[in-house]
Amino acid sequence: MSARLMKRILNEQQHHFPHQLIEEQEEENEEEECSTAPSTINPFDLLNDNDSEHEQQGDESADETSVREDDKVGTSSLKDSTQVSTSNAKSKKKKNKKKKSKDNAVSGKRGSEKELDLILEDLALNANSSNEQHVLTEGKAVNAKDKSKSVKQDAVSILQVDPKHLSAENELIRIFGSKVVKSFENTNNQPSSSRQMRGVRRVRHNLKKTVLVTPANTWLPCDDSLSMQFLEIKNGYNYFRYVHSPSYSHYQKSFEAAKAINDINGIASILQHRPYHIDSLLTMAEYFKVVGEQQMSADTIARCLYALECAWHPMFTPLQGNCQLKYKHDANKPIFTALFTHMKNLDRRGCHRSALEVCKLLLSLDSDDPMGAIFCIDYFALRSDEYAWLEKFSEAYKSDTSIWLLPNFSFSLAICRFYLEREASEDACVDSKKSSSSDLMTQALMLHPSVIKKLVTKVPLKDRTWTEILKHAFFKSEQTGIPSQDHLINIYVERNYLIWRLPDLQRLLIGAAKQVVETLESNKSEVNDWSCVRKEAFSSEKNEYGHLLVSDFSDSVAAIPQENLQQFMLDGNQIAIQQGNVHAPRGVANRNALAVYFESMLPWVNYEEGGPDGNQPGDDEQDNW
Repeated sequence: MSARLMKRILNEQQHHFPHQLIEEQEEENEEEECSTAPSTINPFDLLNDNDSEHEQQGDESADETSVREDDKVGTSSLKDSTQVSTSNAKSKKKKNKKKKSKDNAVSGKRGSEKELDLILEDLALNANSSNEQHVLTEGKAVNAKDKSKSVKQDAVSILQVDPKHLSAENELIRIFGSKVVKSFENTNNQPSSSRQMRGVRRVRHNLKKTVLVTPANTWLPCDDSLSMQFLEIKNGYNYFRYVHSPSYSHYQKSFEAAKAINDINGIASILQHRPYHIDSLLTMAEYFKVVGEQQMSADTIARCLYALECAWHPMFTPLQGNCQLKYKHDANKPIFTALFTHMKNLDRRGCHRSALEVCKLLLSLDSDDPMGAIFCIDYFALRSDEYAWLEKFSEAYKSDTSIWLLPNFSFSLAICRFYLEREASEDACVDSKKSSSSDLMTQALMLHPSVIKKLVTKVPLKDRTWTEILKHAFFKSEQTGIPSQDHLINIYVERNYLIWRLPDLQRLLIGAAKQVVETLESNKSEVNDWSCVRKEAFSSEKNEYGHLLVSDFSDSVAAIPQENLQQFMLDGNQIAIQQGNVHAPRGVANRNALAVYFESMLPWVNYEEGGPDGNQPGDDEQDNW
């Protein structure tokens, strides 16, 4: 190697090393600053790592190319090669140190986040442990509230009324067909000979549509003298009451005065001025019933319900089961009487499903059940084949088993289970978890033994087996000695005796009665046990249901003799003075005279004023019945 070339290489190295030492010192200072800096870094710096790495790689490639060029220009000594290799190694270490420092920064950040999470968890655990007892007590209270709320929701949902089943006409169409019903209606709508003699003309009105009854076009429109007032919201129920206008209150006082002296004429005259006076309509409906005019009585009750529904508040939605009309308000009492009478009228027509819906409505309006709807709802459910609903109702209503202790539900649920077992056997899916119908019937007889003797007399049950059964001491007595229980048993037998005329149910009852006799002969202590159950279920020594009359649950109508009704009529001379010369229309000879007389006083019925020859000079008179 020449001396000139050697000097050149040495000069280049002297110029290169000072810059390299300065760069190394600067990088070491940067590393120390990175190590002492906090662990938090700017996230956007991570995006520039790749760019710096690419630049460093470019510097490395430039260094390598310069070394190769030096090797080509001259021969590099071992010292030069080692210096170059050490410089490259140092640069790689610097890059690794930078990467490690950045990784440590990221890991430090993640570690700090984990530490924060752990601290928050510890705080949460400490808070939970400190408030554990308080949370448990609050949880119990919340669970109790939720349970009571769910119970109320179940009770409300089970009493929801289906409006399509409220109409008796719809049920008659389902039973007999639309053609039969329409032909029957057309026959009844044709004017009879008596009406042709009266010389009347019907006037049709556009009336408000209602859900309880279907108003006839000939009815008079309803005024606003009766309205409804919203009271409050309590326990999820909306409370309302009826309100009388001043003019309505005036006629109400007149009604009370006429009622005090048993003046049926005065009540009829009130309807001439106020056709939709509720109490007067109810009184006339009762009168028509006792004189044998059942259709007129039913029509009067329908008018009464129409007037009551026209007065409903916009927020009053009784079909949903969430509204209350307390019976303690005098203005609310007529709707209970009207619904109860309407329910019995539907039952007489054979519309048991419609009667069931009305009974549900009646039971939902007042939770105290002033009319005793709970003692006939099972009958309508059985007659309309709503067995599954009846079981669900017994479980959901008031959320306890006290309803099973009532005489009507003790026997009706056994009958319900009997028919459900028959349906399940056809589908081959018998529920073994529930008690069988024979077991339920046995329990019912153990709890209410006096029902047997009353049913044998009322139905009647003429099988010889009953004679042997009634000889047993357990079934001899017709009374249990508990006033409330005996009264409810009388109501049950009067309401449900028709069901026991079915042979299948008679066999079920005989089998259960025999089982009771066998059980008592093998274990006589059962008598005392069930006696304790009766005393616990009906603990009061007084009749708690004395306000419910047995006759109100009967299908039979006790007619009052005609001579006993004369006291309600005014003197004939006074009638002639008040109404002038009234000629009896022809074609009513077979009708009740008192019914025809009071019908003539109603505002929607007008008779002809002509002679007995049937002339019709008064065509302008109206008959809105």
